[in-house]
Amino acid sequence: MATSWISPVVDFIILSLSPVQIFTIVLCTILFGFYALLGRKKNFPPSPSGSWPVVGHLPLLGREAPYQKLTEWRQEYGDVYSIRMGMSDVIVLNGHRAIKEALVDKREIFADRPDNFIVDGMSGWGQGIATTKWSQSYRERRRFATTALKTLGMKAGSDSVEKSVLEEVHGLEDRILQSKGQPIHLSGDLGIATANVIASMVFGRRFEYDDSYFRGLTDALLLAYIKIAESQAINVFPALRFVPIGEDVGWEALDCGRKVDDFIREEIQRHRETAPPGGEPRDFIDMCLQEIVKNKAEVTSGAGITEEHTVFMVHDLFFAGIETIHSTLLWGFLYLAMHRDIQEKVQAELDSVMGKDPSNDVTLAHRAQLPYTEAALMEVQRVRYVVPLSIPHATTAPVTFRGYQLPAGTAVIANLWSVHMDPEYWPDPERFDPERFLDAEGKVINNPDSFLPFSAGRRVCLGGLLAKMELFLLFASLLRHFTFQLPEGAAEPSTLGCYGITMSPRPFQLCVRSR
Repeated sequence: MATSWISPVVDFIILSLSPVQIFTIVLCTILFGFYALLGRKKNFPPSPSGSWPVVGHLPLLGREAPYQKLTEWRQEYGDVYSIRMGMSDVIVLNGHRAIKEALVDKREIFADRPDNFIVDGMSGWGQGIATTKWSQSYRERRRFATTALKTLGMKAGSDSVEKSVLEEVHGLEDRILQSKGQPIHLSGDLGIATANVIASMVFGRRFEYDDSYFRGLTDALLLAYIKIAESQAINVFPALRFVPIGEDVGWEALDCGRKVDDFIREEIQRHRETAPPGGEPRDFIDMCLQEIVKNKAEVTSGAGITEEHTVFMVHDLFFAGIETIHSTLLWGFLYLAMHRDIQEKVQAELDSVMGKDPSNDVTLAHRAQLPYTEAALMEVQRVRYVVPLSIPHATTAPVTFRGYQLPAGTAVIANLWSVHMDPEYWPDPERFDPERFLDAEGKVINNPDSFLPFSAGRRVCLGGLLAKMELFLLFASLLRHFTFQLPEGAAEPSTLGCYGITMSPRPFQLCVRSR
């Protein structure tokens, strides 16, 4: 899960601060100002001019697309520079070379996470994986989760994951058919489909599309993304936690997270009551419970997997695995509706490989035969990458990076927008062109230099392989059976997106008709 928090912070500071809050911030600034002067960092990366007192560079970043301003500053200050976020200095990495040099070549040094009050609270204060600080306990948890997910079928060609995704494909197709080609919002049902894939892996079961409880849970999860984004001023100005702010900023996000956590705890209890003695684990929760029993002696001394770890590892899998896939698919169907020639070319390839029999499912075995389809999906991920700014990293120790001295604990943001919209690698980067990802023979170019759809390094997306499988199967299957069109007479939708935790499309409708 990514914490893209700059835009809502700007909105909050400019539009929402009360006199009491402003006084608190100014007072803290004065108190810490002497510390900043006395402890000014030497040989630190350059910083853009125009930083404001108290708020730093926040007002200069804009409200809707701060990643674009950060990319613009790259032209003047280079691939590595610093910005001031309230009272903190943050390093910004631009371009694939600088990002890979930090996150891959110096992976151990750039593997930590900075403090983030709201997100840390939602992750159980270090009990999960995605935002947990770098430690031996974290490494053990990640190693366990990686092994568990592979065992459950994350390897390419696995029947279990493929079966779960295809089951959701069929359910989603039935829901779409009910629209009879009339304009619809895809977002709700697509969210249930992506949530069900995760549910099948971690809970061992799926939920019906009209299940009000599960839909409410999914809605709470998606709402949490919005509330996290709206509450990030607390992370920039920690003293605001103790100041009455009128709208319970941040606490709504925590409440949404608790709803998800309560559901996970109920599922853990259900698994305890229904697990066959000594049987094979049915899902991720079963594997966690078996690990807890296996390492019971170590758990008492603080080692091994605990029930709280289980709750928040599942929490992380849900949060990371739903919204990013959900938004990527929405962007994909929107872009293909806006580029009918490309959609027709994808469908022609699908027809040539799959034939006309609608009962033939697209599977992972067909992937190598569908290079243009895969290239179209990769181009969607590039042109509207849903996490334009990475989850913040932090340095685990002092480091010299490109000649600059970075102290331990320095916050670092990878500007992934600068990677995917770099004109050096992607000429006319706003142009939607799947052929960027095909070689002269029409084969997919694997691992192109300036393409990091799941970030990189020690904090690379835990579910990246699952996400690639799920995205391909949902994208290809729905395009095989349906044509996506803009409603007749409707204005062309905006491609600017709504930027918060992820960059999702602005609300839009499509006519989805059977082929």
